[in-house]
Amino acid sequence: MYGRPAFHDRHDAGRRLAAALGHLGGRNPLVLALPRGGVPVAFEVAVALGAELDLLFVRKLGAPDYEELGIGAVVDGAEPQLVLNDDIVQQLGVPSDYIRAELHHQLGEIERRRGAYVGGRAPMPMAGRTVIIVDDGIATGGTVKAALKGARRNRPAHLVLAVPVAPRETLDELRDECDEIVCLVSPDPFGAVGAHYVDFTQTSDQEVVTLLARAATAHQLNAIASADPAPGTPKGDQR
Repeated sequence: MYGRPAFHDRHDAGRRLAAALGHLGGRNPLVLALPRGGVPVAFEVAVALGAELDLLFVRKLGAPDYEELGIGAVVDGAEPQLVLNDDIVQQLGVPSDYIRAELHHQLGEIERRRGAYVGGRAPMPMAGRTVIIVDDGIATGGTVKAALKGARRNRPAHLVLAVPVAPRETLDELRDECDEIVCLVSPDPFGAVGAHYVDFTQTSDQEVVTLLARAATAHQLNAIASADPAPGTPKGDQR
């Protein structure tokens, strides 16, 4: 059904995606990874662009007595956002008290997961920045659509969706939710995201923690290098 997979692993995909995002390097970018699979991809992007890396959690709100049916989602961030599917909410007559309780529950789960990965550090603000949302691929696009809607409400200056692989029809449905989409390949037929990787091993919690720490160190070193003059350059002549 498929030819040779387009990517060896998520790091390979991230390095190739970073090359396609080079034009955003000088625009104060903030790279947001959808955990867990998006983190290795986003790590390579953040390091290549000299950008900060953070996580963006999206938690589905399940319908009463039928949790698998999503009535919306809560999107992480400095200003968490509730994104509802108004049609489903109205059709089911979901009470506002239920929505508030489910929102509270999912915000608590986001806080717990964020704490496990980054400790007590608060989400990085998106307002006024070039925000690049990264995942390892998209199939149906439901989670990514909620992520983009939530991120947009945090008032970024420029909102970008960046993924190695996704179906063309899904990308078309997402174009109105952001300012720019960068996708390396859109195979037809598409199948599952993992089919386009040689190695699609599940990303572990420890790998997420390690990559976030490495990205933070790389960004700090990059900031120091950018602030310091080149060796031998007089301080009054820092061109």
